Amino acid sequence: MNWESEINEFRNYLRLEKGLSDNSIHAYITDLYKLVSYLRSNGLDNGPETVTLNELKGLIEWISNRGISPRTQARIISGIKSFYKFLLIEERIEKDPTALLEAPRIGRKLPEVLSVEEIDAIINAVDIRKPEGQRNKAILETLYSCGLRVSELIDLKVSNLFFESGFIKVEGKGSKERLVPISNKAIKEINLYISEYRRVLKIHPPHEDILFLNRRGRKLSRVMIFTIIKNIARDLNITKNISPHTFRHSFATHLVDGGANLRAVQEMLGHESIITTEIYTHLDKDYLSDTVSHYHPRN
Repeated sequence: MNWESEINEFRNYLRLEKGLSDNSIHAYITDLYKLVSYLRSNGLDNGPETVTLNELKGLIEWISNRGISPRTQARIISGIKSFYKFLLIEERIEKDPTALLEAPRIGRKLPEVLSVEEIDAIINAVDIRKPEGQRNKAILETLYSCGLRVSELIDLKVSNLFFESGFIKVEGKGSKERLVPISNKAIKEINLYISEYRRVLKIHPPHEDILFLNRRGRKLSRVMIFTIIKNIARDLNITKNISPHTFRHSFATHLVDGGANLRAVQEMLGHESIITTEIYTHLDKDYLSDTVSHYHPRN
């Protein structure tokens, strides 16, 4: 067995059988090559089937000494475990060396959330006098209105906009499609963007059906969406560490805080498990304290 051929088979398995996105597959493969790099740098590269538990523990120590956070360490270990589970299922190995491998303990980190006022300030700060201003405003309204992942936003198609019904069709992880309600504000900003900016672009194939385009008529990159948000937050002196995903977190948190049904939020976010959605049920500590003070019989 050699690493390149087995990793290539694993890549095909993730794409064809697990239905993972290109970004998820890239993350798995990148983490696997961290193991390969460690083994080769220590003269231990004899193929996947020869890896031992002690060598894997050495990997953990190695990545820890390089300053990699416990959360990232846990992700790397999870990817390696998935790889060896695949080899075991395919009967390429007889024993899984990761069976007793423990990931570092990590706390459950709550996502950064913007207030409604901060969301409004960011969207209103977009300079619509610039050619791309209306596009950027429509992007931010769509992120917050629909709770999209950044990959879902940049892949959003014009043919999947059903404004008459108040929905858009989104292609999420594993190419799974879902219908998501869209606000009247977002619809207004998108229509302005289409009529004032997109309509005059020279659109390059195969991007004719992609909604949000750059000035060259091509699909926007993930990095460009990050840059738009980071620049506006910097100009507004917002010190929170925000990204496109912050709008998704804020969308879900505001819905749950407003009393939305958790199953409905799960459906709109495209979460496979409601356990993932439950992170948005965190409550303000002052609210909890006030609740106990007012309603507990001993108080």
